[in-house]
Amino acid sequence: MIGKLTRRSFLKGLSLAQAPVWLGLPPLEAFFNEKGTAYGADPIEKRFVLWFNGNGIPEKYWIPTETGPEYSLTPCLAPLAPLRRDIHVVTGLDNAAAQIPGPGNGHHRSMSALMTGTPFTGRGAGSPSIDQAIAAKVGGDSRFRSLQIGVSQESFGESIQRNMSWAAYERPLPPEMLPHKLFERLFGQRELGWVEREKSVLDAVREDAFELRKSLGKQDQARLDEHLASIRDLEKAITSLPPQYYRVDPPHYDGDMKDWPRIARLQSDLLAHALAARQTRVASYMLTKCQGLARFPWLGYTAARHHDYTHRDGKAPGSDGPDGQRILRDICRWHVEEFAYLLSRLKSITEGDGTLLDHCCLLFVHEHAEANEHKNNGLSVVIAGHAGGLKTGLHTRTTGTFGDLYLTLANDVMGAGLETFPTAERRLPELF
Repeated sequence: MIGKLTRRSFLKGLSLAQAPVWLGLPPLEAFFNEKGTAYGADPIEKRFVLWFNGNGIPEKYWIPTETGPEYSLTPCLAPLAPLRRDIHVVTGLDNAAAQIPGPGNGHHRSMSALMTGTPFTGRGAGSPSIDQAIAAKVGGDSRFRSLQIGVSQESFGESIQRNMSWAAYERPLPPEMLPHKLFERLFGQRELGWVEREKSVLDAVREDAFELRKSLGKQDQARLDEHLASIRDLEKAITSLPPQYYRVDPPHYDGDMKDWPRIARLQSDLLAHALAARQTRVASYMLTKCQGLARFPWLGYTAARHHDYTHRDGKAPGSDGPDGQRILRDICRWHVEEFAYLLSRLKSITEGDGTLLDHCCLLFVHEHAEANEHKNNGLSVVIAGHAGGLKTGLHTRTTGTFGDLYLTLANDVMGAGLETFPTAERRLPELF
């Protein structure tokens, strides 16, 4: 290491006043002392990601039979095998507010309760979602107080089905579903010359990057080079998308046949960049929609839609028997594959004396437990990362509400200092 770099340098990144470009820097060795603490700052900041998939799960293919560290990964959770020491499968939670009678169907009520702990109002959620409650307390020092990211562009349903983040009563924060739009927001490049392959966003900061590189040690130089190369790879991947990927389909569009795995990987890569460069400490990631109607051509399932496969009502081939449950198993396994990809990306980024995943808490949730019954008790979640001393490498059956879970993570992991959260009654010490 040649010299020390301050947190201000870290957060400023590479930018030019004459060009609307901002490139966050990776976590270089020069930012940290031998204790893994940033120079001129407190210990490394923790980050929180709320990950959502719609429609629920087939419990027999998702929930492990055994508890403790020796549990067997189920078919749905199998993609997490390389990361089992980084995750904690928690089952038995109740989505209490979803059971309060009110307007809307089971999906409306479950989604509002899951994200905010409050009943569906008839138009939206009844209070801020947990990611926004945390962001209001810890997000002020970041470039973005929070990021909302989506993948599936289907526009079916109402606001409660299309949004997972809520700023306040009936105030949704829509997810950004287009990779080039998310790229523009993160890197500040508002004109689209780079999309048309005329130039790179890196062109605007080339001189800054060259000067910074001269002040770094060899290992940090290599890390900076890798960081800039990965941004260029993202640019190329985004600009290679077909034209139809640069728009959101209209509400009347009957289909969801785009290559969502391709989009999901780009969105996860962009989120990893944002977290690594500390552009944000809080994010939500909506892979599929509440009561989602996506088809899955990459899995070979196009005869019916996601929601159809969750119910044994004859709308989907085999949905009233074992075949339908196996199809839902495969869909949920794809969800977990995408979650595992994001975890792997975070684990690959060195930060201080550990990795980025060591300083993150990710929470994977669904709007229902057993999908067919719209079940709102005994729900399952996956907690990932090591921020705040989280326990990992085991399956725990517990009791309590999502409010209990949220308040525990918000305060004990993120240090948000929330006095309460709807439906919360107790701390969950078994997470630590």
